[in-house]
Amino acid sequence: MMSNHDEFGAFLVGFVVGGLTGAVAALLMAPQSGEETRAVIKEKAIVLRDKTGETVDEAYARAEAAAAEARARFEELAETTKTRASELSQKGSVVLEEQKAKITSRIGAAKKAASDTAEEAAA
Repeated sequence: MMSNHDEFGAFLVGFVVGGLTGAVAALLMAPQSGEETRAVIKEKAIVLRDKTGETVDEAYARAEAAAAEARARFEELAETTKTRASELSQKGSVVLEEQKAKITSRIGAAKKAASDTAEEAAA
């Protein structure tokens, strides 16, 4: 699938090549003197230059808009990623504290059981 940028680039190349081909064909078909032909070539070149300039300006504007949109999407994605990482870190801390409390409780129970067993054995 072609992106808009690729399609526009292909259009621009086609536009320039088509313009040049049309100008050459028109000059070859028109029975004019060399001076008239040079004047026509100059006029067509000016028109083509102006159209090309407009097309380049449009392409530049589209590129700037695409860059701004990409920048906005990147910033949004970065913020979302940062928020999600923070949430996961907090959840991890909660789970860690819960496991720590369970282990501490089990250690205390094991110590008490060992102490009770030692007291029963001594008695």
